[in-house]
Amino acid sequence: MISYARQTPEQQPAATALPPAEDHIAPAPRVSVQAFCETVETAAAVQAAGEDRRLGKAHLKIQMGGMAAAVEAYHAAPTPNVIVLEADARTDILTGLDQLATVCDAGTRVIVIGRINDVTLYRELVRRGVSDYVIAPVTAIDVVRSICNLFSAPEAKSVGRIVAVVGAKGGVGASTVAHNVAWAIARDLAMDSVVADLDLAFGTAGLDYNQDPPQGIADAVFSPDRVDTAFIDRLLSKCTDHLSLLAAPATLDRVYDFGDDAFDAIFDTLRTTMPCIVLDIPHQWSGWTKRALIGADDILIVAAPDLANLRNTKNIFDLLKAARPNDRPPLYCLNQVGVPKRPEINAAEFAKAIESEPIASIPFDPQIFGSAANNGQMIAEISANHRTTEMFLQIAQRLTGRSEGKKQKGSFLSPLIGKLLKK
Repeated sequence: MISYARQTPEQQPAATALPPAEDHIAPAPRVSVQAFCETVETAAAVQAAGEDRRLGKAHLKIQMGGMAAAVEAYHAAPTPNVIVLEADARTDILTGLDQLATVCDAGTRVIVIGRINDVTLYRELVRRGVSDYVIAPVTAIDVVRSICNLFSAPEAKSVGRIVAVVGAKGGVGASTVAHNVAWAIARDLAMDSVVADLDLAFGTAGLDYNQDPPQGIADAVFSPDRVDTAFIDRLLSKCTDHLSLLAAPATLDRVYDFGDDAFDAIFDTLRTTMPCIVLDIPHQWSGWTKRALIGADDILIVAAPDLANLRNTKNIFDLLKAARPNDRPPLYCLNQVGVPKRPEINAAEFAKAIESEPIASIPFDPQIFGSAANNGQMIAEISANHRTTEMFLQIAQRLTGRSEGKKQKGSFLSPLIGKLLKK
């Protein structure tokens, strides 16, 4: 869809603005992108965009010279999938595009960055087949959004959000939090969701949801050439109307060593069919776990209130903020708070060190959590009014940017009114 940025240069923010929670930008596929810039500032923004995780698969090349350089370059070379052109106010944009059309291959998409905010110009650009027109000055996230939106339908922007949940330390209950939050997303927010248990050797998602599927995520990761929508659908185990599970085998009959991109095909396929994918990431540090974290849309770190967890949370926070400069910072929650006779670091000290408040402090309650684990149930199933049930819902809302769809309370006349409305 062609979009027109109506902001004037004075209205554009000088610094990179992080996208709001509801502004979900789907990653671009493996495409070639070449940018021809007029100014150093635009070239720097495009360069920063190329380092964004959502353009991780795109091959980006930047040149200076604007329209003239583009026309000259493609006289003897094939055009890429996407061309980004900057034109300043002195450049005749339409003439330059007409010249480019004589050397441009069919199917190439063109994004124009200009300084002229005029509806007549926009209509002429649309008539010439320009895919997007963005008003300069641009930020890195502007460039990311413009390129990525070329390959995703506007009505599907809410589809394919990946939420990664990881523990700051082993044994902090990250999997339990992940599974309960996914349950809240599916049940209370009514989003079709899937839990992908990435701890292939010791994963507990199957136990927590009382599922024992014969197939799961291992069948996909060890057969990457077979991964497509139909194949993944066969591997999913149905937990509720809105929640499915991609279970781990939880067996030790093979070694689970993977390359950095081993799960890419699985995640890409899930994005096309599921509005929300919750990744239960094991507490280990490898190329693929780092890639899964950096590539997620939202991240939740689960930590216990002690010194080792504080250090690890700080390290994960710093790494992700540096690797994802155009994304919202990760979120974290404290779990197992209030263990009797255990010295703890309180939430205020945690927040001071991390420079961010925890979104929840889940109390230590071995009775209800133990019962849920042994029965293969969620906390909400055992006690819908338990305080942690509300906490999991609040976490789900923060991660997805959605509110609970509450039903309106009806009066004693509601059944009669409903029948009249049907008639």
